[in-house]
Formats: sequence, C-alpha cells, structure tokens
Amino acid sequence: MQTFKAALVVAIALVALVVSIGPGTAADNNRLALTISIDGAIGPASASYVKDGLAKAAERHAEIVILRLNTPGGLSTSMREIITDVLASPVPVIGYVAPSGAHAASAGTYILCATHLAAMAPGTNIGAATPVQIGGPMPGLPGSTPDKDGKDQKDGGNPSTTKDTMTAKVTNDAVAFIRSLAELRGRNADWAEKAVRDAATLSANAALQAHVIEFTAHDPVDLLRQVDGRTVELAGGKTQRLATKDAVIEVIDPNWISRVLAVITDPNIAFVLLMVGIYGLIFEFMSPGAVAPGVVGTICLLLGLYALNMLPINYAGFALMLVGMALLAIEAFNPTVVIGLGGIVAFVLGAAMLFRIEAPGYHLSWPLIGIVAAMFAGLILVVLGALRRARNGPLRTGAQAMRGLPAEVLDWSETTGHVFTNGERWQARGTETFKAGETVEVASIVDLTLVVRRAPVSAGEGGTA
Repeated sequence: MQTFKAALVVAIALVALVVSIGPGTAADNNRLALTISIDGAIGPASASYVKDGLAKAAERHAEIVILRLNTPGGLSTSMREIITDVLASPVPVIGYVAPSGAHAASAGTYILCATHLAAMAPGTNIGAATPVQIGGPMPGLPGSTPDKDGKDQKDGGNPSTTKDTMTAKVTNDAVAFIRSLAELRGRNADWAEKAVRDAATLSANAALQAHVIEFTAHDPVDLLRQVDGRTVELAGGKTQRLATKDAVIEVIDPNWISRVLAVITDPNIAFVLLMVGIYGLIFEFMSPGAVAPGVVGTICLLLGLYALNMLPINYAGFALMLVGMALLAIEAFNPTVVIGLGGIVAFVLGAAMLFRIEAPGYHLSWPLIGIVAAMFAGLILVVLGALRRARNGPLRTGAQAMRGLPAEVLDWSETTGHVFTNGERWQARGTETFKAGETVEVASIVDLTLVVRRAPVSAGEGGTA
C-alpha cells in the first residue's frame, strides 16, 4: 500500500512537471515567421496589404516578418505609407528581394533600406531609385547648363530654370529621405544617395560587399537560419534578439479589400469603370425604367471615382474629359460635325493628362484611350445616321403621312361615307360617288375627315382590245 501511494505521488509530480514545461517548449518550437509578398507595382493595395500584415504579426506575437520584394517601383505616397508602417512595427521586419531574377527598383529600394534587416537572393538586383513622378527622366541634379562653347551658363533667363529647380527639389528630398533610412539601419548611405542621383544599381553579391544589405540567402529557411541570434532595434529604442532558427514560416495572403484595391486602382481599370459608369447613366436617362444600366452604371461610376481618389490625378485632364463628353452629347442632338470633333479632341487630351504619374505600372494605355474615343465617335456616328435616315425617310405620323394612302370604301351616300385605311375606320368625303368595296386614295385630311378621290389607274390597265 505504501509503495502504491509513493508511485501515485511520483506520477502526479511527473504530470505536473510536463504540464508546466509543455507550453513553454511548444512556444519555443513554434515561433512564427510571417511572410508578406509584394509582387508588381507598389500602390494603395500594396500599402493596405502591408499594414494589415504587420497588424496581424503584432496580434499573433510573431518572431519576425519577412517582407518579400519583387517590384519595379510604384507610387511615392504608397511607398511612404509602407515605410512608416515598417518603422513603427513592434515586430522586426526583414526585407528580402526574392526569388532569383527578382528586383527591388525605385520605391522597392527605399522600402528595403527601411527594413530592420535586408537580404537578397542570388540573381537579384536593387537600385535605380531616381524619382520620376514629376514626369520624364531625370538625368541627375541640375547644375548649370552649358552654352555653345561648353561653358556653364548661370543666367536666370534660361527657360529650363523652373523645371531644373523643381527637379532639384524632388531629387534632394528623395536623397535626404533614403540617406536617413540607410543611416537609421547603419547601412551604406553614400550608395543609397548614388542610387537616387545616378540611378545606380547593384547585384546581390555587390550589395553585400558594399554593405547595402546584411545577407544573401537562397530561400526563407536559409534566411531565418542566418539571422538567428542577431539583435535589432525596434521603434522607441527597444532592442530584440532574434530566435528564428526553427521558426515556422507562414504566408499572409491579402484580404478581399486589398484584392479589390489592387484591381480598381489600376489606371486602366479605373478609366474603364469610369466610362462604363457614364455610359450606363446615359442609357438609363435615354430609356428611363430600364433599371439595369442605371444600377450597373452607378456602381461602376462610384468605384471609378473611388479609384481616382486613391490615385494622383490631374483635375485639368478630368475636366477636359467631362467637356469632351458634354460636347459629344451636344453633337448627338444638334449635329454640326465641328462640335463632335472638338469633343473627341478634348476627350483624348483629357484622358492623356488624367494621371499625373510616371511610376512603373501606373501608365494609362494609349490603345485603351483610342478604343474608348472610337466608341464615343461610333456612338455619335450611329446617332447622326439615325437622324439622317429619320429626316430623309417617309413621314410616319400626322396628316402628311396619310396622303396617298389607299382606302377601302365601307359605305357611301352621295358625297360622304366611311372608309377603312391604315387599320382604322375613318369618316370621308369626296366630289364623286363611290361604291362599297371600291378602293380610293386619300387626298388630304381636314380635321378628322379624310378627303378621298378615285384611285389613279395604273399603266397597262384599261384600253381597247
């Protein structure tokens, strides 16, 4: 009995020990490394996706976040939103340019500089961070313009002075921003400045040698093994020692809001939504009660306007588009040709000016502009053709439409009677006497009485044998 009690006490103690150390061991062996992937141009959808991903990482107490980059660049506003979220993240973020063949150009370089640790897969590259949002290429900081003899001009009357000043302001701002990020993370700030001023680029090995990144890794598992034990500084000066060697890698997929944003914030999709919305409302106003065109048009128009609100647009271009559509509508009701041509020109120019961005992936397609303009022109031609046919065709209603119609005499007394024509029974009168069943011709109409006469004899009838 004593032996049984001792065995029971030992068993209870072992169970208590397992229960007490079990959760800690499980927590240690199940550290999370969440992966956020940016593929393609950086825009509002990317910014929303990264923000949500970092929030989930904080909620789940992840050990680290791997921000995988493969992007040609994008909008500076979205880039700055992502950088702000990365700098404020309570979870360390590793910027990782991958897979092999990927690149982090333009805005991607800035984001990589902002991450707590930076890594690249073999066969990738970064750089070319010169800002192009003001439109057109920027060959570098403007200094003085050489004259014909090769000497520098510093005459304030140079017509390019204003443009050069704006270029210098944008470039200097970008340089200061990327240098501050590189210095914050202890990386090569001089090369970061060169990436902005001279659009410099680096391969993975060259970036590692130049101290632009900390690691090169073939895959996320290799990356986590290398960063294990590193100490990083988080927001507020707090430091954290990473334990990522056996971390579980989990991919965070974008939510439905980010997916919708990714679709509608494409300039071409936003442009199409805007046009579908306008067409839908036009058809609804032309045929009240159709319902479907109005509902679809309203939804598409609201989505298009929301997308335009998310993107940097030129309001002068948008106004030109509206003027062009108004002129085309006027042309449809008052054909003059000149107004229609003016409307098409205004519409095309407005569409070309609509988006004031030069970022990769955010260009409005010229073929799309041409197709939409051709559709507007086709609509005008169809309307003009219908008006021309209505003007030149026979009359369909009114007294003039009744003249010349054949009529069958139903009854007749002296100079009055009733006839049947055009599917209706009419009161009629004439200067001759007719018989029931005889075919007569409508000469005119007075009030609601038809004036009829004997139908002319067609050629070949009558004559003598």
